Amino acid sequence: MKTKLTELLGIKHPIMLAGMNWITEPGLVAAVSNAGGLGILATGHLTAEGTREQIREIKKLTDKPFGINQALVQVKSKDNIQVAIEEKVPVINYTLGKPWFIDKVHSYGGKVIGTVALVKHAVKAEQLGCDIVSVTGHEAAAHGADATSLVLIPMVASSVKIPIIAAGGFYDGRGLAAAIVLGADGISMGTRFIVSKESIVHDRFKQLIIQASEQDTIYSNRFDGMPGRALKSDGALAMVKSKGLPLIGGISGVFHVKKMLRLSWWDVMSTALSKKTADYGSWGARSIFDQLRFAGGAIGQEAAIYKGDEKLGFMWAGQSIGGINEVLTASEIIEGIVSEAEKVLKIKASAS
Repeated sequence: MKTKLTELLGIKHPIMLAGMNWITEPGLVAAVSNAGGLGILATGHLTAEGTREQIREIKKLTDKPFGINQALVQVKSKDNIQVAIEEKVPVINYTLGKPWFIDKVHSYGGKVIGTVALVKHAVKAEQLGCDIVSVTGHEAAAHGADATSLVLIPMVASSVKIPIIAAGGFYDGRGLAAAIVLGADGISMGTRFIVSKESIVHDRFKQLIIQASEQDTIYSNRFDGMPGRALKSDGALAMVKSKGLPLIGGISGVFHVKKMLRLSWWDVMSTALSKKTADYGSWGARSIFDQLRFAGGAIGQEAAIYKGDEKLGFMWAGQSIGGINEVLTASEIIEGIVSEAEKVLKIKASAS
């Protein structure tokens, strides 16, 4: 299936793996790229050394285009982006911040994808020089804003000329066909690829997703300080229902994140203070207490992904969980979606 996205990136199918910390590791990234999509390595939980190691591991597993994803407000984000540039990663996908690196990426032929949740941010990304914009609807796992994909995609399509990737609510061929009709050039999927054979997510949480309906997600700022959508689990419900400030879990999380990213206490404090006044558009500014939630959330995510711990763990998941009912390989997922989308588009074209 050819679109402006596949032509620009040199990929076979207009499907991107959403970058998910702890989940989109080299095996899954390479599997998606080898299947003709665009695999994305999340680097927000990695040190610069870890980022370099995982990029090189991906290169051993695939010769197809892939990318990295990094939130620019996260500590050490500049170091991770710099490593990706040094390694000449084909695609740099960023969110939450101003991309200082676009010219550097373009200098070796790489492409930059800006992830946004507002029309005005999509316009700004194009003005800054982004090659592609990924637009996140309210249905998505983790951090979408208030507008749904159905509303956002055509509005962005009317406002920018660069290719658009639609994110939020997509899991099958009908969704891909709909995204293209609405003006997108491809889709991004996170939740669907969580339930893939190559995904390292614990089987217990894969089964929770398969058993869930579209009603079984929770949208709250209790998970990491920003409004986000997660799978309804005992751990997630406990986080939402908790009263007061997340001091105990948050402080434990700070120590955990400090060790994981090899941070100094200066790094920790300066990041918290800088994020306190960060511009998150309609999400608002994050306080120091939000930083405690973010740190505590890291422990919860690892508990879900690695241990399948329902009582402590939580996992980002989109409303598409209601339509996911089996564990397939990344290749089977992509080929099935593309085949269905092509049939749907042909039927619509013949009917008109």
